[in-house]
Amino acid sequence: MKILGLDLGTTTLSAVCMDIPGGRVLRACTEPNRSGLRTAHGWEHLQDPEAIVKAAGSMLDALLETEQDVCAIGVTGQMHGIVYVDASGQSLSPLMTWQDQRGALAEEGTESVCTLVRERTGCRLFPGYGLASHMYNLRNGLVPLRTAKLATIADYVVMRLTGRSSPLMHISQAAGLGLFDLQTQTWKEEALGLVPGSGDALPSVIPHFEIAGMYRGIPVCTALGDNQAGFLGSVDNPQENILVNMGTGGQVSALSDRILETEGVETRPLNEHAYLVVSASLCGGRAYACLAELFASIAQAFGCGEQDPYSVMNRFLDLPQDPDPLCVETTFAGTRDDPGLRGRITNISTENLTATGLTRGVLEGMVRELYGGWMCMKTHLLLAQSRITVSGNAMRLNPQLRRITETCFGMPVTLTAHTEEAACGAAVSAAVAVGLMDWHAAIGQ
Repeated sequence: MKILGLDLGTTTLSAVCMDIPGGRVLRACTEPNRSGLRTAHGWEHLQDPEAIVKAAGSMLDALLETEQDVCAIGVTGQMHGIVYVDASGQSLSPLMTWQDQRGALAEEGTESVCTLVRERTGCRLFPGYGLASHMYNLRNGLVPLRTAKLATIADYVVMRLTGRSSPLMHISQAAGLGLFDLQTQTWKEEALGLVPGSGDALPSVIPHFEIAGMYRGIPVCTALGDNQAGFLGSVDNPQENILVNMGTGGQVSALSDRILETEGVETRPLNEHAYLVVSASLCGGRAYACLAELFASIAQAFGCGEQDPYSVMNRFLDLPQDPDPLCVETTFAGTRDDPGLRGRITNISTENLTATGLTRGVLEGMVRELYGGWMCMKTHLLLAQSRITVSGNAMRLNPQLRRITETCFGMPVTLTAHTEEAACGAAVSAAVAVGLMDWHAAIGQ
């Protein structure tokens, strides 16, 4: 039987047709996410939700033209961001993505909403999380007048595919908005009360995978968070494997049966009984992209013509390494806990300040940041996983990055079988929702 999975990523949109329960990808397609919008402020990161809906529908229709006997459709997508919708289920605003930093802005005479929440209640709320953006908008009169609900982009696409007028939000998406209590599975009312009206637009939340509606006569499952979907679509045996993903951002994720609350680590729900403990880097693969842009601009300034900087950087990595290397901290975009933190380069000498040293230093810094999160998880939860599954284009396209990961973590590394990991995980969630797959089988128990 066949299940479709759809992943609405920050930079790409992907769709797969999977054989369930075999897990084979029968067809797959990926295209750039061209929905980005020009903004008036450097802290804004906006996308056009209608452009995403149109592209998602086109990808599903293309698969349905050739694939018969499709039993369900699963959806996932970039977490944390929000879009406002009216009572009929139509968007009233752009998508404010997970990269949007309005929640970190200190307003005249007051602290930022993230600082306000932490200082008054002790709750952690990070810039880019939906409720940080929403609370900032409320304080500044930026919530559209006819707003009925707010939704993640994945929830909004499910609404538009099925004709729903309001979002039905899975617990994984609710937790991604912030201020969601995993113990009670309710919103944190005390924190929401700091900005009047913060809870008025919050949608209904469910802890399990459920059919939200129908698209062309096919059941569509409630949307799953992209980190959780990537885990389900990548890791064959979560009892033995952790997942290290390197995309626009980076994450190290491990399965847990309990909640961990400590600095630098988040607990994200898979359902009401299973969790992922996650440490995320905001820059991740974007750090390497920044370095590529630097080398490209230097080449252009020297009149070297148009060259692929990544190919040149790969050649740098093949050269001998200095025994006393550069140390690069790749917190170029800060961290969740400290958005103002910046990266730095240390241990610079006359021998190691080279293109090779800088290229390898950035890769090692990307991995080292995630390794610190893994050690924190392992220490607090006594996790026993002994192998790594790696995913994301940065890992897939760069063998050196995989080798650095293996060395840094001290565990063998396996590359995922599929390139559209999150879309595959969305398909798994839909298979569970319609009863084609047992939940315990989905997480390798």
